[in-house]
Amino acid sequence: MEDAGLGLGLSSIEQYATFEDYLDGQVSETDMFYLEDEDLARQLVELGYRGSGDTLKREEFEARKKVLRERSTHKTNVPKQLASANKDLSQKPFLAALASREELVRNGKLTSIIFIRDHNSKDQEVSAYIDFTHRLKIENFEPYFEGRKKLMPKPTDLSYYNWETQTSTSNSTPNFQVIADNETGLLFKNKRDRKVINVDPKQPPGDNSTRTEIQTDEYLQVVIYDHMTRRKS
Repeated sequence: MEDAGLGLGLSSIEQYATFEDYLDGQVSETDMFYLEDEDLARQLVELGYRGSGDTLKREEFEARKKVLRERSTHKTNVPKQLASANKDLSQKPFLAALASREELVRNGKLTSIIFIRDHNSKDQEVSAYIDFTHRLKIENFEPYFEGRKKLMPKPTDLSYYNWETQTSTSNSTPNFQVIADNETGLLFKNKRDRKVINVDPKQPPGDNSTRTEIQTDEYLQVVIYDHMTRRKS
């Protein structure tokens, strides 16, 4: 195994841009509920009192990130083709909107949350807030852009609701923390720059964020929340 002897696998490290992001990834929503202090939660993780108990030190984390960077520089310089490349999306406004964002999302300059409301295969109305960056990383999007599959809400998305069964789920991702049961409603906190996205259509979406409603016959409703991420130095 290529990552043997490196402790936490390099593939696990890759999803975290900074050591602080890595510490945040070890903190559960229950921890935050009781601690109510992000910095304290990080300190407890770093000391091994939270998370897996086998937390990397900052120096170890940086060493693994360095290995990843070196691997990246040794890869071919031929850019990876986008999943949306060479696809005719002229009659598909939603997919065209995703295609226009794909490159920026993949290179980390943009994060997008997609709100979709539609009927599932059982004709039940379902909706979800989808982390586009996360889905791009874990799924092959070519079948979506080719029209062979339809992007649909999943219980594993940031926030999911089945309007018929009244089933709801929420899941933080490597990019966003879900903040529910808040007085202002459902919020998503960007883990990179700590900015909060407010998805209430009656409220501004937040700093460096925009809300775009997509007019399409592909779904009952589609809204895309874009957030330009500013990396910490």
